[in-house]
Amino acid sequence: MNFEIIFVLLGLIGMLVALIMDKMRPGIVLLSLVVLFMVAGIITPKQMVAGFSNRGMITVALLFLVSEGIRQSGALSTVVKKLLPEKGTSVTKAQMRILPVVSAFSAFLNNTPVVVIFAPILKNWAKRVGLSCTKFLIPLSYATILGGLCTLIGTSTNLVVHGMMIDKGMEGLKMFDLAYIGIPITVVGLAFIILTSKKLLPAERPDNFEEEETDAAEDTGRHVVEVVLASRFPGLKRKLKNFDFKRRYGAEVKEIRQNGQVITENIGEVRLQEGDTLVLLADDAFTRTWGDSSVFLMMTNGQEIPANPVPAWKKWTAFALLIVMIVGATIGELPYFQEQFPKVKMDMFFFASVTAVVMAWLKMFPPKKYTKYISWDILITIACAFAISAAMEESGLAALIADFIKSVSGSLGAWGALGLLYLVTLLITELITNNAAAALAFPLALETAAKFGVDPMPFFIAICIAASAGFATPIGYQTNLIVQGAGNYKFTDFVKVGLPMDLIVMIISVGLIPLIWPFTSVA
Repeated sequence: MNFEIIFVLLGLIGMLVALIMDKMRPGIVLLSLVVLFMVAGIITPKQMVAGFSNRGMITVALLFLVSEGIRQSGALSTVVKKLLPEKGTSVTKAQMRILPVVSAFSAFLNNTPVVVIFAPILKNWAKRVGLSCTKFLIPLSYATILGGLCTLIGTSTNLVVHGMMIDKGMEGLKMFDLAYIGIPITVVGLAFIILTSKKLLPAERPDNFEEEETDAAEDTGRHVVEVVLASRFPGLKRKLKNFDFKRRYGAEVKEIRQNGQVITENIGEVRLQEGDTLVLLADDAFTRTWGDSSVFLMMTNGQEIPANPVPAWKKWTAFALLIVMIVGATIGELPYFQEQFPKVKMDMFFFASVTAVVMAWLKMFPPKKYTKYISWDILITIACAFAISAAMEESGLAALIADFIKSVSGSLGAWGALGLLYLVTLLITELITNNAAAALAFPLALETAAKFGVDPMPFFIAICIAASAGFATPIGYQTNLIVQGAGNYKFTDFVKVGLPMDLIVMIISVGLIPLIWPFTSVA
């Protein structure tokens, strides 16, 4: 081990510790490490900024806008309301109707807006028909994660791996390459959720907010509003009493739901965290002013009818644009179209760019506010992860770890190495962030395949699945954070259902991937 290997290894350990301690956002943590590697001469300035121009990363940014256009069109809420039965149903029957549709939508849209739209509708519906909303919200999050495994654009991690493959001069992933493994995983995963969640998930925990207080508030023109705190909320890590919420937002905090606890007494002493749900007393101005604010992941006031109804043409246009984007990116990869348009690469980047611009000009989302709909921290995390991946390769650390993986896999050979790489990627994504997990695992996949002299595609597919399939903790995926507060779940509620899900997805992936993408020897 030379100095560069030791330096990069210590830097990665420090990064993991910083991410787990959650003192800063992932983007600035990774950016700090990348700057450190540049100062040490391990990577060049060109390598440091290469990720910011990567097509995969920019495609993620464009898809944020496309997803926002779909969300604001009201198309998804219209569909889900038609699916939910109004009477005479059960948890199992309702899950069978709604979860496959959720997975289908999340295969082509960012998972977060899907959950933000569906969660309040499901919660209100469950209350109306006398079912516990806790039987639906974790399954809702899991269904979006499963759906994201099925296509190139289903989750940003797939696009990260795709972008890194292109950087290495490879062809990259096609739109439905992942469907061969993603669809079997989704079918089995949904079946497991439907069969077990009724028993494994808790009954709804009663709110401590008194109904008479709500009634009194309504007499003064205020009503109950629930908000989920986002990473951009300015009061994170601060005690509520030191953050004048009422002065800033014109609403009064009556209850805080944090890590499965409902707090109504001494709430001023509570230190606010991302994913906390605050129950507020607010007037209509609060919803109008902060409803689309990036400081809240989700806001619901118990009303399913939007304050400003969306014209029907926008709903149909949004669906049409989404279909054109998907179909266009799929057929644009065919040899015939590549021959007809040799100067234009009609891939997902091309069609996502066109769709986002058309949506902006049609005002599917407010074009003057387009920057607020992009999660910049995720983009910075992805871009910096490219540079960290380069540092792992340049220093020789990736090759050293690949040697270790090969020696540990022993007689199991490439198949055993695939399972070990999957497990390492899964642990990273459960502890920190999925995009960083995919980028860190990519050079390991490349070097491990080289050690065995085989095609790296099975290893790339494995890290796509492992980096996205984080079920066992609420911090593994943003959608888990959203439903944790909305459903008042404890950490252990995710473990009960999510840990078996992790194991099921891992077994299916490691078992099927080499059968679909064999370990073909390369010269």
